[in-house]
Parts: sequence; structure tokens; C-alpha cells
Amino acid sequence: MGALLTEALTALAAAGGGAVVQAAGTDAWHAVRQRVAELFGRGDAERGRAELERLDRTARALEPGAATDPDRELSRQEGVWQERFETLLESLDAGDRERAVRDLRALSALVADPEADTALATGNALARDGGSAVTGVRRSGDGRAARAVNTGDAEAAGAGSSAVSGIVTE
Repeated sequence: MGALLTEALTALAAAGGGAVVQAAGTDAWHAVRQRVAELFGRGDAERGRAELERLDRTARALEPGAATDPDRELSRQEGVWQERFETLLESLDAGDRERAVRDLRALSALVADPEADTALATGNALARDGGSAVTGVRRSGDGRAARAVNTGDAEAAGAGSSAVSGIVTE
């Protein structure tokens, strides 16, 4: 294949970078994190652990309040992961590249669920006297993606009270 990726593979690497960034902070994160680590680890447990650590750093960098310019950090992280996917694809032989392409497409599809529930800039969750409050997304555990961004604080006061600001999967 040479040192240069085809346009289609470059676009796929960009989609993969976007998928990693979009998944951070969502219900899909655990699955995306695991799949990306397996893709880069290629059966090597040590490499897989290193990728999990790298992915965790990405997720921390994208947490609300972690960056002074969140949009810039989002773009930076997308670029970092695109470059990593490009380098990976360039390094693989034809058979391994084909498997990686399938994995990247599946990863992008997992994150691109157009029916994902989203909670953006919600208020605070406050529950008292055995009550329950959720500002964000309440899920039934159906495996679809959900995203909560810039949700408020959660406070539960009193026995049996529960408050969640973010995503609850029941």
C-alpha cells in the first residue's frame, strides 16, 4: 500500500477519531474504549493496557471543565485519534488492514446512533425524603448510546433518596 493511505482510509481514520471523541462521557464509552484498545493491542495485553490508559486520558481531557477551550480540546483529540488510526492502518498488512477497517466501521456505527438520547446543560438534581431525581438521561439498558454534557449537580438528602445528574441505566 505504500506510505500514503487512500482517501477512503483517511476518511475512515477521521471517522474513528470522531467516534472516540463522541463516545467519551456516553453510555457507549465502555464499549468504544474496549474495542479501540483491542484494535490497537492486536492480541498484545501490554499494548492493550497502554491504549486503555491513553483512552482514559482522552476521556479526562474531554470532561466538563477540564479544558479552558473545550471546542479546541475536542478538535485536538479528534486529530490525535485520527492520526493514530492512520498510522495503525498504514502499518498493517492487507489482511489485518481489512479486519481493522471492519472494526473501525463498526466503531463509527456504534457511536453514530441517530436515536441516541442527549441531555445538554441540565439543571441540578435534588431529591429529599426518599425521593428520586434525575437531570440527564434515564435508560433501560437497551445498549443504545446516550450522552450527558454539562449536567448540573446532584444532591440526595434523607434516607432512601437518590439523585443523578448524567446518565442512569436501569
